[in-house]
This record gives sequence, C-alpha cells and structure tokens, in this order.
Amino acid sequence: MSKKLKFGIIGCGNQGSAYASFIEDGLVPSMELVAICDIDSKQTDKLSQKYPAKEVFSDYKALIDSGLVEAIVTTVPHYLHPEIAMYAISKGVHVLNEKPAGVYTKQVKELNAFAAKHPDVTYAIMFNQRNNPLYQRIKQIVDNGEIGAIRRTNWIITTWYRPDAYYGQSEWRATWGAEGGGVLVNQAPHQLDLIQWIAGVPKAVYAKAAYGYKRDIAVEDEVTAVLDYGNGATGVFITATHDILGTDRLEIFGDKGKIIVEDSKKVTVKRLYKSEQEINAGIKASGTRFEFPDGKQPNEIAEEEVFTTDSVWGAQHSGVLENFARHILHGEPLLAPGADGIHGVRLANAIHLSSWLGKEVSLEDFDDDLYLSMLNEKIEEEGKYAPKP
Repeated sequence: MSKKLKFGIIGCGNQGSAYASFIEDGLVPSMELVAICDIDSKQTDKLSQKYPAKEVFSDYKALIDSGLVEAIVTTVPHYLHPEIAMYAISKGVHVLNEKPAGVYTKQVKELNAFAAKHPDVTYAIMFNQRNNPLYQRIKQIVDNGEIGAIRRTNWIITTWYRPDAYYGQSEWRATWGAEGGGVLVNQAPHQLDLIQWIAGVPKAVYAKAAYGYKRDIAVEDEVTAVLDYGNGATGVFITATHDILGTDRLEIFGDKGKIIVEDSKKVTVKRLYKSEQEINAGIKASGTRFEFPDGKQPNEIAEEEVFTTDSVWGAQHSGVLENFARHILHGEPLLAPGADGIHGVRLANAIHLSSWLGKEVSLEDFDDDLYLSMLNEKIEEEGKYAPKP
C-alpha cells in the first residue's frame, strides 16, 4: 500500500468540512485525514459523528504539537492564516493555506520570509482555480505567445450576489477588524490571483471602491480598478456583491489575437494570421474602406477556436490537495506555491489604498506600513476589534 500524508484540518466550518469529505470519499488518494480542530465544539462534533476515528482538538497548537500530522490546512478566518502557518512551519509541519494568504501585505511578507527560511517544509496555498482546466489552457495559450504580447485585460466578475441577510448571519462578516474587507478579500481572491497568474503582475493600480454602497456594511461591495502593466498595457477589473443578475466575462487582448471567456465556461480564442502591427503596416485605405495585405478579406485575418472544459464540483479543490500531498511525498511540482499568495493580497490592498487616497498606487514599491495604518483606522472606527500589529 502506498504511503499517505497524515493530514489535519484546522477549522471545521463549511470549507474544512468539504475537505474532510473529499479526503474520506477517496478524492485525495495520497492523503489520510487523522485529526480535526476547531474552537467551536459544535463544528468538531458534526465531523466527529460523521468520521468518528479522527482525533479532535480545540487548540491548533495542540494539534500541530501532537505529532499525529505531517501537514495541515488552515480553513479559518483570514487574519489567522499567517499566524497558524508560521507556527506549523516552525514545527516542521507542512502547510496548505486557504486563500487569501493573509489580509495585509506586512503579515504575508513576514510569512513568506519565514517559510523561505524553512525550505524543507512545504508551504502552498489553495488557489483551486489554478487547477481548473479552463484557466490552465488559457494560461498555456498566453504563455505560448499564441495571442502575442498582451495589450489589455478586462474582467467583469459580478456574480458574487450577497443580500443583507447573508451579512447579518455573523457579526464578523464584512468587517475590517475580523474579515479585513469585503468582496476583494472574501469573494474575489481567486480572480485577483488568476489575472496576475495569466497576464502578469501589474505595476500600479487606480481604483474607485464603494463602501456600504448597496449593502449595510462598512467594507467594499463594489470595485472598479484600472491596472497598469507598465509597458503600455492596461487592464480593468470590476467586481460587486449587489448585482443580482451578475456577469462573468474576461477578455485578454494581445497584438496577435484575443481570448474571450464567458461565465468561466466558454472560451473563444481568435488568432490573427499576422501581428496587428504587421497587418496595420500593409493596409491600404480609401476613406473608411480598408484593403488588407496578402489579399485577405476582413473575415480571413483571424482563425477562431471555441472550447469548453469540464470541471466537476470538488475536483479543483481535491486536485490541489492531492498535488500538495504528492509534492511532499514524491516531489511533484506545486500548482500554487505559498509565496504566490502575496500578489493577490497586495493587489487587493493597493485597490483599497488607491480608493482611500484618491490616486494611483504603485505595486512595485507598495507602502505596507501606510496601508496597515489606514486599515487600523478603519478597525478603530468600527470599535469592535483590536488594531492589527
């Protein structure tokens, strides 16, 4: 029988319970669930009734120190991700952090630096959309240069509808002190990761964000951000939680074609037969009538490919879990190294900071201390939670 990674789940809410089901149902063949942990005994009781052979803990340090587990996942509130991850790494226990890596760049940089000092301990992050065949194929097309150098990206992702009743379920939801933000921190981290994973990390961002715009919350429920990639290429990222009809449309426009993604299901790729610069140089014009080079008609300058991919529910998350286990056991390359988590956190922070300051914010020399200072001002205004260190 092949060796399995002894695994512990810290946080037994919806996500932690789902991971337990994936493992116990055989979707993660290289992993064995041996322990669970939550400060709420009601949560661990539910899982214990379903999986009675697991060791139960109420303190994450006790689970990590128990010697029962070789690795953990942190399905806990966002602010706790770095704290728990660093403790586990210090004890030689491998870590799969739930997204986001943290709430503010200062704590995520500390985590990344700490993990880098322990290269024998694996640190990964649950960017399950990187395991989505659709986005893997899109990244491959871009990386292969099939649409040329990127000129513009546009992503409208407003399918995160949340009514006031959703926010009213728990006091910690949509707060600066407990959750660290709104749609950027809770719903959209995967898209913030994907756009950078596929198109590259922006150099700067200018953003308009609305706080409690259409919901009775303190944090952002709508965002429009303009990305600057530093080479003339730009991007637009729009997200919201109050669009009851919702739109999910991604466009990546390059000098040799474009990619259009609708509802994260259907992909249309248009590839020019030459780069736009080459076509442009050979065009003859008569008013607004154009004669394309090489005798091409307008409908002949590009080839079109349309495809969809199947992604069974649970396959993305369980695939990341399996990849994490196989990396530790067999050296398989990681789908999502933990160090990559800084990119999405920094972009979310920069969007907040830009909207607060009313100006463009650099991501290359992002001011971690200024962001944390202004975040703590928001936390103090709420009056519910202590400022962050």
